[in-house]
Amino acid sequence: MSQVFSEILDVSLRSIYVSGFATLLSASWSIPAAYLLSLRRRVVVLEALIESLVGMPTVLLGLLLFLLLSSSGPLGFLKLLYTPQAIIIGQAILITPLIISTCYRALRGIATSYLELALSLGAGRSQAMMLVLRESAPGVAASTIMGFSRAVGELGIAMMVGGNIRGFTRVMTTAIALDVARGEFESAIILGIILLVLMIMTAISVKILMGVRAQ
Repeated sequence: MSQVFSEILDVSLRSIYVSGFATLLSASWSIPAAYLLSLRRRVVVLEALIESLVGMPTVLLGLLLFLLLSSSGPLGFLKLLYTPQAIIIGQAILITPLIISTCYRALRGIATSYLELALSLGAGRSQAMMLVLRESAPGVAASTIMGFSRAVGELGIAMMVGGNIRGFTRVMTTAIALDVARGEFESAIILGIILLVLMIMTAISVKILMGVRAQ
């Protein structure tokens, strides 16, 4: 029994680490992209394209990454297939449209007015951007947390490019799928509860941050 709980803890911590790192990686380019997008006036088509990519099937992205990272693929020399790094890259790509889309909505009403104010007071472009991000920090943080929630709950990418290797690439979603297939429902239920609690906590965090933004 202690071995089961030890493995559950290991899988849970790995899931948080992998998805957390993927979220930070995605945010590093998604937030600047959302900021640049918020400065443009006519972005209807681009906005629609980004929003359509939010619902990209994870198995499709997982398949594309598998073909790229496999030994016969163009990136096979990197030897990333069936590693935590492959899952991190896949999840980071998956949540990029979500973070850009939600972050753009948080920045859209603030960017233009604060940017013009900062520039009129003699601030540089980088200083103006930092001012805009600081004023919209709750919305930006909520976007990032939503990205984490999407990453930690995905299965297709983790299974296809991670391989569900015990003690190495196994995360909560792949462990649940394996436990159900093997008929080990007790550990699957425990992992499911942990995953559900984690998602509820992220949802509450988003609500709190959006409430702070509204104030």
